[in-house]
Amino acid sequence: MSHLLVSSSPLTMNEKVSSDWHSYPMKAFSKLLILHFVILAQLSCAMKNPSRNMPLKAFDPHRKDFVCKYESDVVPKIDEQAEQWFQEGLALTSHTLWPNQRDYVKAVQLWQQAAEKNHWKALLNLANAFAHGEGVARDTEHAVLIVESAMKLGIPAAFDLMGIYHMHGIGVKQDVSRAYAFWELAVEMGSPSAMAFLGKKMEALYDSPPAFWANRKIALKLLECGFRQGSGDSAFNLGATIRGENPELNEDNQLALHILQEGVRLGNTMSAISLSSAFGNGKPLVGGGKDNSRRERYSLLSDALQRNPDLRFPNLDKILPLPPAKLPMWNGDRNTLLDAAKPILPRPAAPPPPEPNPAWLLTGRAHIEPGRQLPEQPQRQIVPQYESTAAPETGYWIARLMHPVSERHRAWDAQQLPMRYLKGELFDRSRTGLQDEDGRIRFHYLGEAIDQLPPAPIKDDPRVARRAARYSDIPKTERYYRSHSPCPRTGIWRPYLPDTHPLHASFNRWDRQAYVRKGMPFPAVVADRPGIEEKDILWQWLANANEVRNGLEHVTLTTGEDDGAHD
Repeated sequence: MSHLLVSSSPLTMNEKVSSDWHSYPMKAFSKLLILHFVILAQLSCAMKNPSRNMPLKAFDPHRKDFVCKYESDVVPKIDEQAEQWFQEGLALTSHTLWPNQRDYVKAVQLWQQAAEKNHWKALLNLANAFAHGEGVARDTEHAVLIVESAMKLGIPAAFDLMGIYHMHGIGVKQDVSRAYAFWELAVEMGSPSAMAFLGKKMEALYDSPPAFWANRKIALKLLECGFRQGSGDSAFNLGATIRGENPELNEDNQLALHILQEGVRLGNTMSAISLSSAFGNGKPLVGGGKDNSRRERYSLLSDALQRNPDLRFPNLDKILPLPPAKLPMWNGDRNTLLDAAKPILPRPAAPPPPEPNPAWLLTGRAHIEPGRQLPEQPQRQIVPQYESTAAPETGYWIARLMHPVSERHRAWDAQQLPMRYLKGELFDRSRTGLQDEDGRIRFHYLGEAIDQLPPAPIKDDPRVARRAARYSDIPKTERYYRSHSPCPRTGIWRPYLPDTHPLHASFNRWDRQAYVRKGMPFPAVVADRPGIEEKDILWQWLANANEVRNGLEHVTLTTGEDDGAHD
């Protein structure tokens, strides 16, 4: 990285011009102004047609300001079918599967289908599949083309990924300076991933380029913006940056503790490791006292996150609330602890039982024994037989006109019932409702009756299949409360914006949940988010409170309307 073309104390074009403009002849000064406007015009044009070679503003690690933008406000709206395909692809490549069980080929097909509907996450997954040769032949040029198509859609994460490709020379010439320039552009567009990375690079107390720079004020703003968008990396980097007791450096152990707890909720492994260590060693971050029970639980969570980065723990307070709240009792089962903290999805309804077959009530040849049905395909393929012949095989046969040409003919065909004939029996030659001149009839073999098939098993939701969520019985009676009210009942709650709110699509997420105790305030889920106020948010109760036995709270996975009976 020694070729990084970024000065440790760069001047912008305006600063270079204004610093000693009196020494410039007016002609030279005019040329500089023209050059400045030409560069601005090039950058403006490039943003209308972004590409790997677009002109870029040089990375400025000592920038003076930053305006927080949200990625969810600018990405394309996600189509429901495309999201289903995307999630199915994730399930096929889940970390919960052994490497030889993962089906990248099928996943790529699903992501391709989703990408055709402008599912932006599927687009980037597809690009990385080509970049690394997973499920397809490795083709870095095609990977870059896909990223460029995502850039044209205005997706901030695409510019972040293009920075990674330039850093590592994937499909483009390796160029560290352009990598950082792309990352800074991604930050300005709202990419929380880029904010986490550059925020960490700029939070130092002195410069050591290209490893890090001293711009702590802006770094904290970057990390705060990424954290508010749900970035676990931003949460950890922010918490790690502000822990301590020096107010001049914005250090605040209590705030850092809460932010690292949010990092664990957001699935950040390092946040869990950090808190496990802090409670195990009695560090100032947690008040100086050791707590081995909390250390053990954070350690288990960090181990689970290392094995499966797809995990999220929005209901962390159900199993591991911060002090001074007491820890609920736990039976020591790893899965109980993990599942209790995961997001929940409504349990799918059982499929309806099969409809009774009317043929069970018929008599004679048309009767089918109760509990049995005709197969979709006969057990043997037999050519149709003329009505004047005998059945060559025992089983059910159905009469059909050879040449139905009128509505009366088609109606007659529709009225015919499967009839069972033994091998060698003559077919019924009666033609009730038809005249002889209506043409010849043939009998078609349908096979022998088989046991009625049970309903098809419910296919697991792909989010449950990859263990990123669990099923639960959601209360049938929906209960909603405003966020400014104290929590009326202990359990898992879902914050959401009504469909009438213009930002409901970007705010309402399946995994946005919280475990809240009765009488406590609802969590503040909006922090300076333009267009959304806490009063706009509704909270839906999803039950799932821990059980209380003999006055002690126990971590459980119980469900139903009565979960909060101890409130």
